Amino acid sequence: MAYFRRTGVTTFDPTEHVGGAWRTDEQHVAPSLGLLAHLVETDRDERGRGDLAVTRLSYDIWGTYPLREVDTRLTVLRAGRTVELVEAELTCGDRRAITVRAWLARTSDTTALAGGAPPPVSGPQETPAWDPATVWPGSFIESIDVRRALVEPGRGTVWVRTDHALVEDEDASPLARAAGLLDAANGMSVRAHPREVAFPNLDLTAHLHRSPRGDWVGLDTTVTFGPTGAGLTQAVVHDEHGAVGALAQSLVVRPI
Repeated sequence: MAYFRRTGVTTFDPTEHVGGAWRTDEQHVAPSLGLLAHLVETDRDERGRGDLAVTRLSYDIWGTYPLREVDTRLTVLRAGRTVELVEAELTCGDRRAITVRAWLARTSDTTALAGGAPPPVSGPQETPAWDPATVWPGSFIESIDVRRALVEPGRGTVWVRTDHALVEDEDASPLARAAGLLDAANGMSVRAHPREVAFPNLDLTAHLHRSPRGDWVGLDTTVTFGPTGAGLTQAVVHDEHGAVGALAQSLVVRPI
C-alpha cells in the first residue's frame, strides 16, 4: 500500500494512510514532504541531471488541507552546471498547501576530506519499540514503525520507518522516503501532550551532507518552547551508518 496514487501528470490522490494527527480528517504533511522530494528527484533525472544531489530541502507549510486530490507544480529557479535551485509546490483545491525549495549540487569524491559529522547514536535495534498511537491519533501515525529512547520531555532519540511506498507503482529514492518521515521529529519527542498544548510546525528545513541509505531514519531531537508562543524543534538526522544532516522546524505554541 502507498500514501498516494497518481491520477494525472501532476495530480495525486491521498490514500487512507495519510490521515493527520492534529485532525484525522486532514492530511498529515509528512507524506506530502516526501512526495515533493520525490518529484524534485524525478524531474532532475528526467532532465538528465543525475549528477546532482539534493543538499537542502526547505519546506513552508501554508496551512491545513483535506483528504482530497492534490496538484503539484515544479520550476527550476536557477539552472546551472554545478548547482541548481528547484521549487516545487503542492496545492489542494484552490489553496496552496506546501512549497519546497531544494538546492542540488554536483557530486564528486571528497572521501579524503570527509569528517566533522556528529557521533552516531544507538541504532534502531538497540532502541526500545514505542507506540506513537499512545500520544497521537490518525492513520499516518498508525502506518509507521517507531523506536524511541526519551531522555526527558522534548529530548530524545527516535528511529522511524514505514513499509508503505510514497506513490503507488513508483520507485522513490531513500532520500525521498526519508523526507516523508522527517516531520516525525516534532511529534515523537514531545515536550507536552498534544491534548494540553498545540505546537504545529510552520516549516521544515533539512540540510544534508550526504544522502541517507536504508529504511530507518534516526532523529536525535531537542524541542524548545519559548516564553512568547514560539518554539523550535531541532534534530540531527541519522541513518544506520551515521549522521546525514540536520533539520529545524518553527513551532507555534498554544496552550489548549
